[in-house]
Amino acid sequence: MGKLALAAKITHVPSMYLSELPGPRQGYRQAAIDGHKEISRRCRELGVDTLVVFDTHWLVNANYHINCSPHFKGTYTSNELPHFIANMDYEVPGNALLGKLMAAEANRLGVETMAHDATSLGPEYGTLVPMRYMNEDQHFKVVSVSALCTSHYLNDSARLGWALRKAVEDHYEGTVAFLASGSLSHRFAQNGQAPEFADKVWSPFLETLDHRVVQMWENAEWDDFCTMLPEYAVKGHGEGFMHDTAMLLGALGWSKYDGKVEVVTPYFGSSATGQINAIFPVTPQDGSAIPAAQASSGQLAAVGRL
Repeated sequence: MGKLALAAKITHVPSMYLSELPGPRQGYRQAAIDGHKEISRRCRELGVDTLVVFDTHWLVNANYHINCSPHFKGTYTSNELPHFIANMDYEVPGNALLGKLMAAEANRLGVETMAHDATSLGPEYGTLVPMRYMNEDQHFKVVSVSALCTSHYLNDSARLGWALRKAVEDHYEGTVAFLASGSLSHRFAQNGQAPEFADKVWSPFLETLDHRVVQMWENAEWDDFCTMLPEYAVKGHGEGFMHDTAMLLGALGWSKYDGKVEVVTPYFGSSATGQINAIFPVTPQDGSAIPAAQASSGQLAAVGRL
């Protein structure tokens, strides 16, 4: 049936948008923009028709949600950082069929999920910023998945990721990419200190931790990384409690995943957070390592609010 052709962990820092505009920051996020364009190029080569974005700026308090409106168009201003993203126009085609297939498979596997195809809800900037550079010609259809999950277990997010892959492979006639849109460490600079941390990470501890995580990804140390993910999400201030990362790894086979990550945009600091664009090769998996619904011994437990 269908195919998951590409998976990636991507940045969506709003300074990418500022980087386009005349002013002192023009051009300073070109490496991140170029990384998005490279991922887009590879998706086109692989025949991808839809980009599924796990968006850590879409906050939900119950269930998992899929925004699969047939079409997205509007003007977006960030409620968090209105001085970074203001009046940004966007337009991308959606994929209602795929969204509903993914929700149906997730529910079949016991992960409560709702697909929204008849909605006025627009995507958040965890989706819109990457699409600005990956999909400016509207080549791809786009589906957005909630990944700022305040009351959810990380193991359920991993199971969701696996269900979404199964929906693609078993029920969809097409080729899809999964994009986990979120940072590594995400401890913003304290108010009043943001300018001095524009290109830095908040602390040496967080930067060292992030670099070690990237090294683990490149070395395919997945069993160790999956074990440490809940603690990393808390102590490393993971964006969206790292539910996007759990979804991505769930789709790839969790602790039995055997791919070695390719870094497309090297790790960089932005507003004190740690950022990267990295491709996770898609390898055959049987889902046997996907965690069960019930957390045990403190592993894969709900992260809770940071």
